[in-house]
Amino acid sequence: MRAVPDALTFAALKDKQRAVRANFPPTMGLRVHRAISWIGRAEACGEDADARFLFLWIAFNAAYADEREFQAPAPGEREAFLRFFGQIVAQDPARRVYRALWQRFPGPVRLLMQNRFVFNPFWQHQNGIEGFADWEDRFRASAYAFARAFEGGDTVRVLCFLFDRLYVLRNQLVHGGATWNSAVNRAQVRDGAAILATLMPLFVDIMMDAPGADWGKPFYPVVDG
Repeated sequence: MRAVPDALTFAALKDKQRAVRANFPPTMGLRVHRAISWIGRAEACGEDADARFLFLWIAFNAAYADEREFQAPAPGEREAFLRFFGQIVAQDPARRVYRALWQRFPGPVRLLMQNRFVFNPFWQHQNGIEGFADWEDRFRASAYAFARAFEGGDTVRVLCFLFDRLYVLRNQLVHGGATWNSAVNRAQVRDGAAILATLMPLFVDIMMDAPGADWGKPFYPVVDG
């Protein structure tokens, strides 16, 4: 298995964007431009893992989200994740995403999958919501299904499992469910930021290599005036 190159930097992505953006459809070009800008902002955060994670999540939203879904009561983000990951993997014949996870982050990814504090049914049960008393069974089943997907090289499913966990972490931070720089959740925030710092530039690079793919239309285009 070939080694994974070092993580792509903001500067490298920006240089590539300037060189090839004339071939970008406007909607895809806008997604890439916005995502790269937030990747650059995340790089400037240094050791502030909370801020890095949040800025990288904004970059992820810029790259994948059909913002029309955010206007409805049920946004269906899991389905949006699935569509985006499917498109990324379809445009990644060299399996760069899978190799990045397998070679660079097998430990942190597995730790996230084994961490009940980033498992949504656990929190549903903790908050007294009916129907989640079996969260431990669901947790074990999820970890087992993830392991099978990871070992079987099913990159789309691996990403879906991983981002399910990262989404819980995102909610904890965005909705004030965590303290900045807290020692309580430091490991998962640090690992989550490191994983996103590798995956997001890789996602954007793959998008730039496939400008003709259907990356969707942003709901918030640039409007003159």
